[in-house]
Amino acid sequence: MHKLPSFKPAWAAGQRCIIPTEAVFEPNYESGQAVRWRIYQEADVPFGIAGIYRRWKEPQGGPALFTFTMITVNADTHPFYKRFHKPGEEKRMPIFLDKEQYGPWLQCGLIDASLFFKQHPDPFLGEAAPLARMPKAVKELSPKDELLPPAPPKPVKAPKAPPGPPAQGDLF
Repeated sequence: MHKLPSFKPAWAAGQRCIIPTEAVFEPNYESGQAVRWRIYQEADVPFGIAGIYRRWKEPQGGPALFTFTMITVNADTHPFYKRFHKPGEEKRMPIFLDKEQYGPWLQCGLIDASLFFKQHPDPFLGEAAPLARMPKAVKELSPKDELLPPAPPKPVKAPKAPPGPPAQGDLF
């Protein structure tokens, strides 16, 4: 984090964030093929993942935007997370924060932030989720692709009835 040019400024400035999520998806190759797995906690308790953020502008102009990245740690020896990613490649897992760690993560100094770089010991649940698809990268989107499902149509209001005596049976 403190060496890579893409992360170093945000890390040095203490621009830490917590990324809320209900699940993460990882590729499992135990069958010989990549099978997307949904990783979650019992009872679908949300995760808080340690991250950093930065503000940036497109070189072509436009409004300032915020971007973030989740921080990962080596998981080669983690009892559950070592099952994911391609064989022979380093296994990585996000830094999952417990609720009582949210404040300390956001407020600690630079030296203390590295203390959070550990494997989360709690048990995780996982299941093959071959129908769960990750969105295409933004640069791969075509104009016909949508990032979100279309909004439902707005309800059409019935025209107001002209004032007059209430119809028989109406209370209001």
